[in-house]
Formats: sequence, C-alpha cells, structure tokens
Amino acid sequence: MAAVTSLSFSALTQSSFPSARNLGSNSDGLRFRTSFSLHYGGFRSSSSSPRLVVHCMSSSSELPTVADTKLNFLKAYKRPIPSVYNSVLQELIVQQHLMRYKRTYRYDPVFALGFVTVYDQLMDGYPSDEDRDAIFKAYVNALKEDPEQYRTDAKKLEEWARAQSSSSLIEFPSKEGEVEGILKDIAERAGGKGSFSYSRFFAVGLFRILELANATEPTVLEKLCAALNIEKRSVDRDLDVYRNLLSKLVQAKELLKEYVAREKKKREERVGTQKANEAIASCLGEPQSMGL
Repeated sequence: MAAVTSLSFSALTQSSFPSARNLGSNSDGLRFRTSFSLHYGGFRSSSSSPRLVVHCMSSSSELPTVADTKLNFLKAYKRPIPSVYNSVLQELIVQQHLMRYKRTYRYDPVFALGFVTVYDQLMDGYPSDEDRDAIFKAYVNALKEDPEQYRTDAKKLEEWARAQSSSSLIEFPSKEGEVEGILKDIAERAGGKGSFSYSRFFAVGLFRILELANATEPTVLEKLCAALNIEKRSVDRDLDVYRNLLSKLVQAKELLKEYVAREKKKREERVGTQKANEAIASCLGEPQSMGL
C-alpha cells in the first residue's frame, strides 16, 4: 500500500509554457503516453431485425462517436494548446467518451471529484487561468455533461471531507446528510441494486476524500471500499496508475521549462548581438552624416 500512501495531490509545481500546438499534435522531444485508461465495455453492432434495435436502450448509430466528441471540443475551444497538456487531454477525452456512453454509466459526485482532481493537476501551471477554465468547460460540454455540476459537486465533497476523520468516513452508512446520502446511493448501486460503472476517476475521487480527511492509512481505504462495495484491489491499481501519470507530467513539464529557458536565453543573446551591431553601424555612419 506504499504506492497509495505516497500519492500526493500537490506534487506538481507551476511553470510557464508559451509555445503551443493544435490539438492532435505532439512534441517529439516531450512525447509521452499515459496509461490512465478507463475500463469500458464495447458496443456491438447487430444485424438483427429493426424491432430488436428499437428494444435496446440505445443503438450504436444513436451514440456520438469519439470523433463527434473531439469535434465538439475543438468547436468549443479553438485556441492552440501546449503539447505537454494536449497529449494527455487527447487520451483522456477519448477514454472518458468510451466510459460516458457505456450502458451502465451514471454520473456521481465522487467520479466528478476524481475528474476535477485529475484535470487540475494536469493543467497546473497552465499559462492562462482563463484558458484553463475555458478548456475545462469545453471538455465537459463535449461529453454532453455540465461543467458547473462537476465543479459544484467536487467542491461539496471536498468541504465535507475536510470535516471528517478516519472513523467518521467509514461510518457514513449510519449517518444522515447530503454527502452521506450520495455515498449510500453509490454503495447500493455498486452492490448490484442499480447501475454503477467503476472508473479510475472514481478511484482518484475516493482517495482525494481520504487525503482531505487526513485518513490515508491503508486500513481506512480498505474499510471505505468495503462500505461502498468497491473492490479495493482495483482502487490500489488505479491509484498507482494515477501516481505514475503525475510523475510523467512532472518530468514533461520540467523538460519543457528547461527548453523554454534555453530558448529565452538564445533570444536574449541574439537581441544583444543585434543591438551591438546596430550601435557599431551607427558609429561608423556618424562621420558621413556630419559631412566629413
């Protein structure tokens, strides 16, 4: 469980990245892939009669494609995105699309907290706060969900978690309250009495609650998973993946920061050389301007 307890949500440091590329591009020097994939079930096409297609919850032809979702994002946010952020955003939006349109998918605030946590860590140090918020809204809207609901629910769970302790967290089934009700609903659905679709965003949201409550002991996570009817092994694995993602982001941002610093120094040196040349040319031209 050392991998879980070592996970820190304040591990990334801010830096500036003036260079940018369009969505779909990657920087050769900074290219990396994340394994932050979500579990999802595929949609199989059917050659059965039209009656059977109508009977289904939804057919594949009725669902937006990955291309549709990405196009919605590009229409909503048209500015270029630095490749160090773009490469992960590309993968996340594809993975979340596949999860979003699962038959068993149902939005819940813990999932929202997990996504908001991942997004905020990914976009930490983005050159513009305004653009960072605009990208968030474009991303969630592209999935036909409500970005304000994501932020509101995430904030609600964070405030609740800060007021909890190791013991009170796992006692939610016997308590009354808005968040307690949310957790009870999740436990009921995860226990087989309704639709529940586990994902790594949910795992991150769960651990974020534990962190804010200063309850990151492995035993607390184990008891909370049991109370929610969630398999702890999956949570452990997915938190390891998230930790590795953060590590890769730190490395990529540091590389980009060093690159930007080198380029800035080169530009300053070029400007200095140009000014020196202009000064020399000006001095050489003075006798002529005086008529000598």
